[in-house]
Amino acid sequence: MTRGCSCMAHNLSGQRFAAPPSRLSMWTLMAFYAVKPLVPRAIQLYLRRRRSRYLLANHLHKWPVDLRTNDKPRGWQGWPNNSKFALVLTHDIESTRGVELAGRVMDLESELGFRSSFNFVAEDYPVPPSLRARMASNGFEVGLHGIHHTPGLYFSEASFLRNARKINRYLGDWGSVGFRSPAMYRNLEWLHKLDIKYDASTFDTDPFEPQPDGAQTIFPFLVDGGDNSSAYVELPYTLPQDFTLFVILQEQTIDIWKRKLEWLAENGGMALVITHPDYMHFGDGKRGREQYPATYYKELLEHIKSEYEGLYWHALPRDVAGFWKERRCGH
Repeated sequence: MTRGCSCMAHNLSGQRFAAPPSRLSMWTLMAFYAVKPLVPRAIQLYLRRRRSRYLLANHLHKWPVDLRTNDKPRGWQGWPNNSKFALVLTHDIESTRGVELAGRVMDLESELGFRSSFNFVAEDYPVPPSLRARMASNGFEVGLHGIHHTPGLYFSEASFLRNARKINRYLGDWGSVGFRSPAMYRNLEWLHKLDIKYDASTFDTDPFEPQPDGAQTIFPFLVDGGDNSSAYVELPYTLPQDFTLFVILQEQTIDIWKRKLEWLAENGGMALVITHPDYMHFGDGKRGREQYPATYYKELLEHIKSEYEGLYWHALPRDVAGFWKERRCGH
């Protein structure tokens, strides 16, 4: 972690941090995860889809675009190379299937001239060192997506501190500088205990998440640890997650991605997307009910190249964090 910064570190959109989960909400979540294995997956999906249709009808005024999130940072002088907007590609791996398909996603991006970060859950499945080494050698980034894919990390501060030691050990072993909380649960204050340069557990707007309050900005922001020594950069995702679009809402096109991307470009923000190789279908056999065509993601990348070539700064999360920390500290 970069230390010794003397700048004022705060959210440039007015301290509109996503609030940490309450103790009551955490008890509810833990109860849900306790009974979740007893509920057939088909029923889980049915209930989530019904709930999401209700949420969509009541949040069209602020999803996928929330007009309140485009305030420019104080003293904003723009992205590197005079780029119109920033582009950041990230992936969360939730299962062994995701690990197996990560290489195919990496090849797809490489063929089109893109690079991305892959966030792995440390102890839910094997993470081959050879895969991490291949990613590093090809210019990709590896991040940590928690120890287990549950909200238990935030059940109490004591629990978080115990897990933080293990998380820091994995970060060091993997040479990673970035973290994303499982299922986007978060407590930005507690994350100062992690040896990270950036966190990516927030979003500008997303009513479909279990902790739905957004950061209300389409720009990164610095989260101050009190004495500035433990400040890290927060990178909110600003394009809807693939699972939400194609599995829950059952969209058949990437029109929502395109529309949000156009708005982000017009407002000079950061277009950061999360996809899950676990749910991509590459045409091998019958497509499962929780899978969507991988061609949707390919179409997004091709759309970016054809419509915005030369207009965006394409960077890994760690590079965006480094740029943001440097510009805020005046170095």
